[in-house]
Amino acid sequence: MKTVSLKEAEANFSSLVGDAERGETICITRHGKTIARLTPEVDEEGRRRRGAEAVLRLQEWRKALPKTDVTAEEILKWRDEGRK
Repeated sequence: MKTVSLKEAEANFSSLVGDAERGETICITRHGKTIARLTPEVDEEGRRRRGAEAVLRLQEWRKALPKTDVTAEEILKWRDEGRK
């Protein structure tokens, strides 16, 4: 995510819109605090495609993890131990 000051955004608005059009989110700040975001418009097909790509990346990531004999039930038990 690109961050620009309000003054810079005013001076380069066309360029920033072009960046958003290409998929980048731009954070606009005043005195170091975020006041606005310029985000790309995502159609439903694009949203689905990005979701499917994220699932594929997660599946690949999981393949790279070391194999363990830990079950989902054990993980849930560990999670819940501190809640009682």
